[in-house]
This record gives sequence, C-alpha cells and structure tokens, in this order.
Amino acid sequence: MLDAVDRLRGAAGEQHRVSRMVRVGTVNAATVPLLIPVVRGFRATHPQTQVEVVGAQQTEIHRALSEGGFDLGLVNHLDGDDMPAGFETTELLRGRPVVCVRPDSPLAASSAVSPADLLDGREPLIAMRSGYVMHRYLHRFLEGRGPSLSYSTDGAEMGKLMVAEGLGVTVLPDFSVIGDPLERCGTLTYRPLTDGTTRVLLMLRRRRTDSVPRAAGDLHDAFVRRSAELGGDLAATARAGGDRPGAPSCDHPKSHSFDGSA
Repeated sequence: MLDAVDRLRGAAGEQHRVSRMVRVGTVNAATVPLLIPVVRGFRATHPQTQVEVVGAQQTEIHRALSEGGFDLGLVNHLDGDDMPAGFETTELLRGRPVVCVRPDSPLAASSAVSPADLLDGREPLIAMRSGYVMHRYLHRFLEGRGPSLSYSTDGAEMGKLMVAEGLGVTVLPDFSVIGDPLERCGTLTYRPLTDGTTRVLLMLRRRRTDSVPRAAGDLHDAFVRRSAELGGDLAATARAGGDRPGAPSCDHPKSHSFDGSA
C-alpha cells in the first residue's frame, strides 16, 4: 500500500510538471515564421499545457527570466554584443536590419536605403522605443541624428501595422518582415540598408538552473527544431526562391490600406 501511495504521488507530481503553464517573453521578432508554428505544434503535443506569450522589452525579459517569471525569452542581439551572464543562450535566426515600407513608398524604389534617405523627411520614421535593440541600432546607423518627424512604438508588430496604415517607415530585422501576412499580401515590403555588415541575431534564452520543467524543456527544444527547419536565415531562403513556411497565403496581392470596415 505504501508503494502504491508513492507511485500515485510520483504520477501526480509528474502530471503537474507536464500540465503547468509555460511563459514566454518575446520582443515580437519572427512571430509568424517561428513563434506561431512552434506554439501551434507544441499545443498539439501538450494539450494540458497552457502557453502564455508576453510582449516585453529585452531588459524586462531578462529580469523576468532571472526571477522565474518567464521560462523562455526571445530577444534580439547585435552580432558582437557581450552575452549576459546567468542564461543559457541559443541562436535561432540570423538576419540583417532592413527598412520596412509600403510598396508605394518612395523608398521602395531604392536598391538600398542610406541614413540620408531616412533623414530627408520624405517619410516619417517609426522607431522602436528606447530599450529595444533596434532602437540602439538605428541610433548608431543614423550617427545620433534624428529625423524631423518620427514616431516611437513598442515592438515590431505595432511598427508594421503603422507602416501598413501609411504612417511612415520602420527599421526591423529582416526575419520580422519576411513571411509576415502583410508582406505576403503585398501590403508591406522591405529594402536593405547601406550598412551591409551588421547582423541581428534572434536568441532563445532561459535561466541556468539544475531543474527545468519538462514542458519548458520541450518548448525550448521545439524552438530549436523550428529554427533548424528555417535554416537560420530567412532572407537567404527567400533569395533562393524557397518556401517561407509558417505564413499564410493571401488572395489579394495588391497594396491596400485598412479603413476599419468589415
């Protein structure tokens, strides 16, 4: 009887570990090609586990990982930056900064966009708020200069929506634009910057610990497998004419704006 009780307790503890909530903090990069397919596939294999995805800045994600508030974190990282201590870090995707524009934007006619192009006032610049890696990168690319008219926002998803609505242009990693439904539908496009050396890395981080809940470990492994499927470089896949999995097709490839009507 005592052995049976011990087995029941062990089974209950294992079920608790499997069915717990997994919390993922993200800077909203590579949402469509990476995050959504991983969560969808994880849900199919872990129906008892709730996944909570929280958009946050990188410093907030690091703090929550350290305090146990997040199990996993998806953050951008500029190639050459020092790695923060206390985390296990896995590189998932490697890309370049690009300008995200509407197809009817004057910058869409450029083969590459320079700092002068972003500063000449033809289009307002939508920048990430201070605390995002892309805010730091843009400040460096523009050499500390600022455009005459600009907006600031949180995260790539809001930046892309603002561009789609004609409010301006924004600078993002290419893996945040390639495969996005708005890009697949022709509402958004992107152009490279004249800075051809900088690489933006999408990193998966978790706190170093001796005990990792099974669900969090399984989700971590799912992210790694998905990044391997994508080949680590979405832009290279697109240039080679390969598929960009994870993004839906669109029946209306022409550029359009949204007016809120049904």
